[in-house]
Amino acid sequence: MSSKPVQRLERVVIRFAGDSGDGMQLTGDRFTSETAILGNDLSTLPNFPAEIRAPQGTLPGVSSFQLHFADHDVLTPGDAPDVLVAMNPAALKANLRDVPRGATIIVNTDEFTKRNLAKVGYAESPVEDGSLDSYHVHPVALTSITVEALAGFDLSRKDKERAKNMFALGLLSWLYTRPTEGTERFLKAKFGPKPEILEANLAALRAGYHYGETTEDFAVSYEIAPATMPAGTYRNITGNTALAYGLVAAAHRAGLPMVLGAYPITPASDILHTLSSLKRYGVTTMQAEDEIAGIGAALGASFAGSLGVTTTSGPGIALKAETIGLAVSLELPLVIVDVQRGGPSTGLPTKTEQADLLQAMFGRNGEAPVPVIAPQSPGDCFDAAMEAVRIATTYRTPVFLLSDGYLANGSEPWRIPEVGALPDLTVEFATEPNAVDAQGNPKFHPYQRDPETLARPWAVPGTAGLEHRIGGIEKKDVTGEISYDPDNHDHMVRLRQAKVDGVATSIPPLQVDDPTGDADVLVLGWGSTYGPIAAATRLVRNTGATVARAHLRHVNPFPSNTGEVLRSYKRVIVPEMNLGQLALLLRAKYLVDVQSHTQVRGLPFTATDLADVLHKAVSEIEEGSDR
Repeated sequence: MSSKPVQRLERVVIRFAGDSGDGMQLTGDRFTSETAILGNDLSTLPNFPAEIRAPQGTLPGVSSFQLHFADHDVLTPGDAPDVLVAMNPAALKANLRDVPRGATIIVNTDEFTKRNLAKVGYAESPVEDGSLDSYHVHPVALTSITVEALAGFDLSRKDKERAKNMFALGLLSWLYTRPTEGTERFLKAKFGPKPEILEANLAALRAGYHYGETTEDFAVSYEIAPATMPAGTYRNITGNTALAYGLVAAAHRAGLPMVLGAYPITPASDILHTLSSLKRYGVTTMQAEDEIAGIGAALGASFAGSLGVTTTSGPGIALKAETIGLAVSLELPLVIVDVQRGGPSTGLPTKTEQADLLQAMFGRNGEAPVPVIAPQSPGDCFDAAMEAVRIATTYRTPVFLLSDGYLANGSEPWRIPEVGALPDLTVEFATEPNAVDAQGNPKFHPYQRDPETLARPWAVPGTAGLEHRIGGIEKKDVTGEISYDPDNHDHMVRLRQAKVDGVATSIPPLQVDDPTGDADVLVLGWGSTYGPIAAATRLVRNTGATVARAHLRHVNPFPSNTGEVLRSYKRVIVPEMNLGQLALLLRAKYLVDVQSHTQVRGLPFTATDLADVLHKAVSEIEEGSDR
């Protein structure tokens, strides 16, 4: 055990940054896992380039992983890092503007060569020219110390250098009193067939930990106590993994086999990867040749009596549009997962955005309404997936589930639910004719609707007596026969819209967090803006100002009391990672002049930025009332 003093902290934000080949995502992930085991609440923000491998040591090739952990509830990955680990000059330059003065910077001085400095425009090393004097800088020769620690291994110098991320992980594990046993088990599972590589990584990890214990450069280590959380069994989970588990759990509770038809696309591919490993739970995954084939397989599976699911991002939704319209016309359950990313076109494939909302709402020909729901955090992706399946199977409709890259790749502690506590989503298929013909013979009417949900019967092909016609041409109400009658088409269009509108009767009212009950400003969000909005609201209230907060999970249809809530406040602010798409919908539907606050930087909002916006709104209202 180290004899150095240990200082207690409430929270810390750490960012690991380096070249794409430096293993920063793995380092951050392992540090996060050990932090979760200790019981801290946490939130993460992986940030990596779209290129498979940008030129080494350049700004476009910088990859980073930010982790915010604390002894209390954590809402965001943190606005700015308290600690930056910079593996090379590019990592330092790309991230330094985010680091507040007085923060800690650990730099790998071995990489601060003239050549590497010149690649990013440094004439001199910032470690030596005084430009970092306002920070607590710890120069550490990470690469050479790692190579020296592995002197006894029969590996090339290049292979030894690759272990420097494990050395850095060991050092930070000592510095913040994190265990390393879980990482050692991970390494043994990953490199078991390569014992020399395994032992080298283990030795580098331990060397980094012991370096922290023995070096004079770090005079103190830190400890962050576990957070107080409701009792239960927890695991750290990313949004994509939670979403995949939610789909499987929902299929189980519905008593349906699940079929995923998907084409790999960033940042949704991990859902396909996760579901492909769950075949034993009644899951069939089909990696199709393109996006159109993926959704075609999913819709065909739904027609055949399975839960059809397709996963993609915005560019894939554009290709799936015609089949989504077919699903609307056929009135079959289908879950369409859109993990949003920066656009248009290829845009920013590894960055986050919320700009597919209008595409989900209207991105099809004709009147083709589809319910839209959005999770608010990585763990909430599980519950949102359950809700998407409930709506799809209850109302016989495709449903959009709008996640995004921030939720997909971010992680947080998630309490594993008891299966028995999950909602019962049991589906009843049509099993016998529901009408008679003119001669009194049994007959099946495929568009005879449930009086409450307006859902049509779900008849599995091959069920005797339930033969019926499908296809994209308009159907006659009740009988399902092809119909070109103008009045029937008008009737069917309105029925399909009424069915989606009717979903509002089965969802809870919009809940408003307004502790004092006298706030004039309401901040309203949807999707992944939940964390930054909640953190900003906390900051504002800590100053004595009053502000109300609400968050939409159901974006189409809106909760039935949404208009009433909006009209209850003098000012409504809607932060979005787009140019104001939800604000546009709210203004159009409720004739309320909401104030849109937007950014499309590929990154989530910071709490301090939103807090400034809320403070300004509160001040403007107070000044107006004084006159």
